[in-house]
Amino acid sequence: MIDVTLENFEQEVIAASMGQPVLVDFWAPWCGPCKAIGPILEKLETAYGGGFKLVKINSDEEQQLAGAFGIKSIPTVVLLKNGQPVDGFMGALPEGKVREFLDKHVQALEEEEEEVAEEPPVLDAAGRLEMLQHAVATDPADDEARFDYVKALLLGGREEEARRAFEPMAGKAAGSRKVDALARWLDALAARPAADLDAKIAANKRDFQARFDKARGLIARQQWTAAMDELLEILMRDKSWNEDLARKTYIAILELIEPPKVKVADGQIPPDDPTVATYRRRCRALC
Repeated sequence: MIDVTLENFEQEVIAASMGQPVLVDFWAPWCGPCKAIGPILEKLETAYGGGFKLVKINSDEEQQLAGAFGIKSIPTVVLLKNGQPVDGFMGALPEGKVREFLDKHVQALEEEEEEVAEEPPVLDAAGRLEMLQHAVATDPADDEARFDYVKALLLGGREEEARRAFEPMAGKAAGSRKVDALARWLDALAARPAADLDAKIAANKRDFQARFDKARGLIARQQWTAAMDELLEILMRDKSWNEDLARKTYIAILELIEPPKVKVADGQIPPDDPTVATYRRRCRALC
């Protein structure tokens, strides 16, 4: 069981749900039924031996996440797969009912695995990086593969390699959102923000340069949602500040954090990532 906040939501929930179902328990310390369902969920996480991952979100402290999921009462339990909510329930169900709920989705997962049994296994980070490196070496003009390769290097902390891999496409930043997003990430890594930014912002909420420098520091640490929150503070006060620098950087982050679309049946539209969808909605009103 893991306690999730806005800071680690992307990694512990969205990314984790790409490999296994993630059960999110929205609770609060004052909630009596939450104290009843919590131990049941923890017990079943152990009993199912890795069949699903359990995370808990304090809805009082993480109101932004609770709002994104439309939580109206607690406890509410939401199950995510492939980055998307697929089912859930409200209230403190007895253990037998929770098992029925879980068995339905564990069985569905097994069926999906059988259907794609002939496909290659999902690669780990090292395997995917090797595959992307080979793709770029085979076709240096494949900007999609190069974007994914540079992004994977940066996510892995391999900045110098990423800069070398980025050089052949650097000149395309003005005409490509993806290339521009990588360029802004690399710029953020090169920046050295001052140590007193929070104090400057506290003294003057319209110190947009301090807010922007703080956002770049958060980008360098891959704290994407926190960086966008800081940029939103600028956009709420001055949409066009510094030749739209805050807006352009915000859009770049959305480009960087959007996961690959999940496979769906012909004619269906792939579901949106909930974090990206939430921050896109906020941008529409301000950007």
